Amino acid sequence: MLVDTDVLVWLTRGHHGAASRLKQIGDWRISAITYMELAQGCRDKSELERVKKALGGGGAQITLVSDRVCERAMRLIDQYALGGGLQLGDAMIAATALELGLPLLTANVKHFGGIEGLIVERFNPAHDPL
Repeated sequence: MLVDTDVLVWLTRGHHGAASRLKQIGDWRISAITYMELAQGCRDKSELERVKKALGGGGAQITLVSDRVCERAMRLIDQYALGGGLQLGDAMIAATALELGLPLLTANVKHFGGIEGLIVERFNPAHDPL
């Protein structure tokens, strides 16, 4: 399963539901885009180290962006940006999931809604235990 940035933000905030869901998955991946979004959101080096530790300790595998992912993301932007508001980061993450043939775990289902072939699994922080 590919995990979206928002789920990991919940994890770094100490949300037990996010931690529990990731443990249920076992082996999971993130896009390099997700790593960069998380790192960019850090306020200082110690927070960045906590993010890295959480990813490493959680067993996350980081998938680098390939030419195929970029090409697919460009097609997704062409198809979904104007009508659906698909943004660059989400296009790259969706393209990664599609290229790997993995479902995407996200709380931001609306960001990925309607993307043909993308299997989206919803993480709902309001319903999963805090």
